[in-house]
Amino acid sequence: MKIGAIIQARMSSTRLPGKVLKFLPYDSEITVLEQVIRRTKKSNLVDEIIIATTTGAEDDDIIAIAKKEDVKWFRGSLLDVLERYYLAAKENKLNVILRVTSDCPCIDWDVMDRSLEKLLKENLDYVGSSGHPRGCGDVECMTFSTLERTHLEADKDFEREHVCPYIYKTAPHKFKIGEIKAKEKLFAPDIRVTLDTLEDYAVLCAIFDFLYDKNPFFQTQDVIELFNKKPWLKFINQHVVQKTVG
Repeated sequence: MKIGAIIQARMSSTRLPGKVLKFLPYDSEITVLEQVIRRTKKSNLVDEIIIATTTGAEDDDIIAIAKKEDVKWFRGSLLDVLERYYLAAKENKLNVILRVTSDCPCIDWDVMDRSLEKLLKENLDYVGSSGHPRGCGDVECMTFSTLERTHLEADKDFEREHVCPYIYKTAPHKFKIGEIKAKEKLFAPDIRVTLDTLEDYAVLCAIFDFLYDKNPFFQTQDVIELFNKKPWLKFINQHVVQKTVG
C-alpha cells in the first residue's frame, strides 16, 4: 500500500498570479508552497509527496522548490488537472491519492490523516471534508482505481479542471463516498484562510505574524482561537467569493 499526497501548483493563477511563491511569513524567505509541503510532511500516513505542475517554463520555479524540499515532482497539462493528477499517480505507482492544493498554507495534517483513515478502514472510494475553516481542511482522498475511472469517464471542462467533481457531483452513485466533518470545536466554515486574492494574503500574513513564531506548525484550533480574539481579521477578505465548481 503506497499513499501519496499530490499537491497541485502553478504560477498562472487567474486572480493572483505567482501566489504560491509569495513569502509567508511576510518578512521571511519561505514561500506559500513550502509551507504547504512542510505541513503535508507532518502526516503520519503519507508515504511520499509529489508536486504536480505544468510543462510551462513559468513553472520552473515550482520545480526548484520541489527539489529544495526534497519531494518528487511531475509536469503535465495546464488545463486538464485531472489528467495531471492521474499521470502523476500512475508514474509513482500510488494506491491511494491525497489531493492537496498549494494555496492552503494553513492546511491541517490531522484532517489529512482522518480522511485517509476513513477511506482505508471503511473501504471507500473517496473521502472529502466539511466544516473546517476554508484552507485548513481542504483535502480529498481517493483510491487509484477511483482516480483512473474518473480520468477515463469525466468529459466536462469543470470535471477535468477540478479533479474530483465527477466523483461527488456528476456520478456519486458510481462510488462509495465518505466525509470527514469538523469536530464541534473545529467547526468554523465562515473563516477563510486560503489564498486567492491580495486580501487573502493579508489575512494569512497576519495569521503567521501572530502564530508562526510561537509554533511554526500551528493547527486549526489555533487559527480559530486567533479569530475569536481578533474578529476583525474576517473583515479583510469577507467579500472574497470562492470559485464555484460546475
